[in-house]
Amino acid sequence: MSILILAEHKKGKLVKASLGAVKAGAFVAQKTNLPYNILLIGPGAKDAAQTVANVGAAKVFVADDPKTANYLDELWADIVLQVAGQTGASWVIGLSTTQGKAVLPRVAARLEAGMASDVIALTDNLNFVRPMYAGNLNAEVEIASPKKVFSIRGTAFEPIAAGAAATIENVAVSADPAGYRKTFVKMEETVSTRPPLTEAPVVVSGGRGLKEAANFKLVEELADLMGGAVGATRAVVDAGWIHNDYQVGQTGKVVAPNLYVAVGISGAIQHLAGMKDSKTIVAINKDEEAPIFSVADYGLVADLFAVVPELTQKIKAVKTK
Repeated sequence: MSILILAEHKKGKLVKASLGAVKAGAFVAQKTNLPYNILLIGPGAKDAAQTVANVGAAKVFVADDPKTANYLDELWADIVLQVAGQTGASWVIGLSTTQGKAVLPRVAARLEAGMASDVIALTDNLNFVRPMYAGNLNAEVEIASPKKVFSIRGTAFEPIAAGAAATIENVAVSADPAGYRKTFVKMEETVSTRPPLTEAPVVVSGGRGLKEAANFKLVEELADLMGGAVGATRAVVDAGWIHNDYQVGQTGKVVAPNLYVAVGISGAIQHLAGMKDSKTIVAINKDEEAPIFSVADYGLVADLFAVVPELTQKIKAVKTK
């Protein structure tokens, strides 16, 4: 038996949270005395494999096959199942990302394994701690099945430190993408020069208090000035002000940057679930009763249209000295 960790990458660059998944896998390995292996799938996987070649895994499997040129949930799941079968994996671990939420449940169903999603901690007896009710409650759950699958919240686990070197092994993909009912049509990628939302040290998010899409430039300018990423609430995304790639919250992306600046955000439970673990939270809202102030380290009750431009100018003045 063994542990299989599905690591993620983007065009050969490892998704930082994958090192947290390896950390979780290493913890399971310590408690079960099982080896852990890492799997990377898709174009660029060979490059990403170099980043995890020295983190204590027994092997790093690379499925950089022509068949993986285009992402399909079913194909990725079949590759995980193929490698899990080859290695006798009784544990499969991944990230609670868009990809993880699509692939891992398929894997769990095919393995007839219980699954825990969005895990934020593991207990010494290998139960799983995960948030419920939009993060208002943490539950400890047990998986009773012999095989277990779980996904971790990327912000909850520290990256694993360097360890023993692993053998890198190529995977000959046996599944055929042409055999699925779903087919790849095209990729519409959001291209940005800003850091990825889930990895940025600073995130500046905007809400309905901005009043209209044109005013989002206030958020973007402040974020760019601090080298940060731009975020948004679900209401703003639903209104079409900004692409849904920028949504922070329970149904969006979960972030925990060093600094989170909430501009014109009331602080609905759904949004708080995605950012309340940020190291420092600054809230700007003219409503002193706004729920966002309940999680903020610094709150400014003021008109954002007056305060944000002033804050931006003051930061510019400091940076030009």
